[in-house]
Amino acid sequence: MTPADFGFLPIPRRLRYDPDKPFHFGLVLNAAFGFASTFTVANLYYCQPLLIEFSKSFNVTYEQVSQIPTLVQAGYASGLLLITPLGDLVRRRPLILLLVLLSTSFTVGLSVTTDLRLFEALCFLTGLVTVTPQILMPLAADLAPPDRRGTALSVVLSGLMFGVLAARVLAGVIANFASWRIIYYMAIGVQALVLVGAYFMLPDYPAKNTDLNYFQILGSMARYAVTEPLVVQAALINIASSACFSAFWVTLTFLLGGPPYYYSTLVIGLFGLVGMFGVLVGPFAGRLIDKLVPWYATLIATLVLSISQAVQTAAGGINVSAVIIACFGLDAARQMQQVSLSTAVFSISATARARLNAILILSLFIGQVMGTSVGTIVFLQHGWRACAVLLQAWQGFQLAVLFLRGPHCPRKYWFGYAGGWAAGKQVVDGERVDDSIQEQSETPTEGESGKVRSGGESEKAEDGIVRNRYPRDDGGIA
Repeated sequence: MTPADFGFLPIPRRLRYDPDKPFHFGLVLNAAFGFASTFTVANLYYCQPLLIEFSKSFNVTYEQVSQIPTLVQAGYASGLLLITPLGDLVRRRPLILLLVLLSTSFTVGLSVTTDLRLFEALCFLTGLVTVTPQILMPLAADLAPPDRRGTALSVVLSGLMFGVLAARVLAGVIANFASWRIIYYMAIGVQALVLVGAYFMLPDYPAKNTDLNYFQILGSMARYAVTEPLVVQAALINIASSACFSAFWVTLTFLLGGPPYYYSTLVIGLFGLVGMFGVLVGPFAGRLIDKLVPWYATLIATLVLSISQAVQTAAGGINVSAVIIACFGLDAARQMQQVSLSTAVFSISATARARLNAILILSLFIGQVMGTSVGTIVFLQHGWRACAVLLQAWQGFQLAVLFLRGPHCPRKYWFGYAGGWAAGKQVVDGERVDDSIQEQSETPTEGESGKVRSGGESEKAEDGIVRNRYPRDDGGIA
């Protein structure tokens, strides 16, 4: 029987799964993943600069349209919780095609409706299915060779962050010269392009955890969120880091619009371009992540974040060059930090990467809400310096959490520095696994129906290097 998507749509022969001939994850496919992330995640942010235009078009008050961004984000959060874990249960190719098809269809509705209530409902549904990048991230981790996983994730994440920044800029500029509906017409076109590209470029990949059902998948995600020390550590760092990032960009408008700058809205919007340059550094940082133990890459990124925030704290409201430095440093280092944390967490289990990624993204969402609300209150009540000091404290919190567990801390240990301080991923040949670490690896993995996957003795990877201390993708120790 010819493999088909949805039971009737034939899969191109070169994209069909063949266990004896793994699909090559090259630069072109990696860039396509990034492109798809850019023009799908943008759905969440087109509406933000358009609220005044919505008010005029639907003939309602500002207060009535102010909930539109909240509805989009609420839909997105629901999708992260309810749809993203499906990546560990069903084939990713048809799942991605279906999500992009639905988001394109809902965008058609957004572009033509004249009823505010229907527009709001479609905004929620669009947010719900705009989780394609969060399916692509674990898939990229599965397809990429282990020595290029950091780079692959960096490219996808660069595309995602570029979409976040570009959506606001494009929406603001286009709406300044034409109807806001033009933006959604454009969104339909680029998503249709993503849909066609996905059909002809996205490789098929078998479903994971076929012995689990949907509710077991959700239950196991909850367990990962509270029983895996590395996941909890990464989530706490993510919450604080996302709060800093969101608070900085939200309050930046107040800072640059007031004394001593008094910049126009257009000039303030152009600062997003500085953030885009920071995003472009991401793939290069990915190469560094591929060479280092993820803990060290996270440490470097967090230190850069702290230094960038220190520059903002010292002179953000005095000299615009401090703001520019902070914009660039925060965007570049935040991306490196997120990729290094994802790389570390994905190593826990290859069969649970979609669930693990969902936990990380939900932690980012929590941080975003916290940073936006708290940062705005502190800025408006106490000024830019107090807000900057608060963000600096959150940066310090990230370092404190990171140092609770060392670079080679065994998987089930909540605290400690067992395993030494080696920074490179290549370990000296012949080094034996510590018994206590090996014992942690010999625990059942999700989806094995009680079977045990054991790390066993040290073994050679495909490149011939013996790796002893680092968690294998299946939960064991390699």
